[in-house]
Amino acid sequence: MKKDISIIISTYNSPEWLKKVLYGYATQTYRNFEVVIADDGSDERTKNCIAQIQKEVFYPIIHVWHEDNGFQKTIILNKSILATTTAYILMTDGDCIPREDFIEQHIKHREEGYFLSGGYYKLPMDLSEKISKKDIYSGKIFDLNWLKQNGIKHSFKNNKLVATGLKSWLLNYTTPTTASWNGHNASGWKSDFLAVNGFDERMQYGGEDREFGERLMNFGIQTKQIRYSTVCVHLDHARGYVKPEMIQKNLQIRKETKDSKRTWAEFGIEKK
Repeated sequence: MKKDISIIISTYNSPEWLKKVLYGYATQTYRNFEVVIADDGSDERTKNCIAQIQKEVFYPIIHVWHEDNGFQKTIILNKSILATTTAYILMTDGDCIPREDFIEQHIKHREEGYFLSGGYYKLPMDLSEKISKKDIYSGKIFDLNWLKQNGIKHSFKNNKLVATGLKSWLLNYTTPTTASWNGHNASGWKSDFLAVNGFDERMQYGGEDREFGERLMNFGIQTKQIRYSTVCVHLDHARGYVKPEMIQKNLQIRKETKDSKRTWAEFGIEKK
């Protein structure tokens, strides 16, 4: 049966987190999907993790890998876009565990001429480490009472976990957060991705996903805010690869994209 949606999951040397995320996709109510792992040069542990999980889950996994040469997430994402076999793509990260209706909500809200912008619910490191396969399969990790028992404080952000129906629609509609392409939870049409030539491969950590979304918008694609409808919990991790010069370079590229209303990534999927 031909798959209806591809889930691109980016990862780098975090097999324990990736394992938890892949278990999350085994709980999905919408099952006609494939997973593409965009692997930015992980060692054998990630390859072995994927081989083990593939025996346990119902969905196919395509592992797209290149050699480790520093932060090259945009390059591996472009390779992964080309590796998908469907017309619609959801992008997320290997530290974001999806709620059981995660894919179902993206399918429900998708529309020609739009991309969908979701969010995440961030967990502290101690709880990220504690979460087990059983906790994921039972759905406990999205149970606010269970989270509070494990140290989560009262916050407006907790609405991301409990809002449904009219309440989630209202929160999506009224949130002051601008709908942007968020690499941890966003989806759109593959034809649109190819029309803007994918990600700008000059971009490193810090806004590389936003620049992609800004070119989609320059191309005429509109956005839909679904941060209170599509729920994933974000596992904590260190960010030792972030350097100030990366951020500055990316800001300059984004400024050029905005000022010139650029749609095509000259340093993207297609190379001159």
